[in-house]
Amino acid sequence: MTHLQILGRGVCYTGVEALKKDNGECCVTLEVAGKGDLLGFKRDLQEAFAKAVTEAFGSIPDEMIPSDEDIEESFSAPGAVTYHILSDGNKVGGAVLAIDEVTHRNSLDLFYISTKEHGRGIGYKAWRAIEERYPETVVWETHTPYFEKRNIHFYVNKCGFKIVEYYNMYNPDPHRADKEGLPGDGELFRFEKIMR
Repeated sequence: MTHLQILGRGVCYTGVEALKKDNGECCVTLEVAGKGDLLGFKRDLQEAFAKAVTEAFGSIPDEMIPSDEDIEESFSAPGAVTYHILSDGNKVGGAVLAIDEVTHRNSLDLFYISTKEHGRGIGYKAWRAIEERYPETVVWETHTPYFEKRNIHFYVNKCGFKIVEYYNMYNPDPHRADKEGLPGDGELFRFEKIMR
């Protein structure tokens, strides 16, 4: 299997050419997750999200965030592709994408990096690998809760997304009517990155 890799600013493919790490940076790859991987993927994703909620609110609600149902819905959505994010061959995160082969308006539905790996540039390298993997994309879209300052900084200042909508009680998310009980009353920013 060929995995897309980002090393520093260069892109290469394992199995096609040898990769030399002469600058000491980690090598980030994307690996398609199999159906048997989804339970562990879900657990790791919820653990990463729980830390952010705890930092913002002091505790997490009784139900895991995102819920099992929300994650499973993302896994099975039309055009869904689930990736493990690997750093030097070790699983350190994951992403669930919704790829529309007709419109090329694609969505980053879920994205996480293990909290133990934050601050090493892995998230940015993983995002670059995703962009390289889908060069036909016209627009990328994603969402993040309003209180997730780290995510907002990452999407806007690192990855080049723009905030295009703020979902709140005055402008509810038309795709997600039931936000009751979620931290921050379900308020979200919607981001887009126009690729061409």
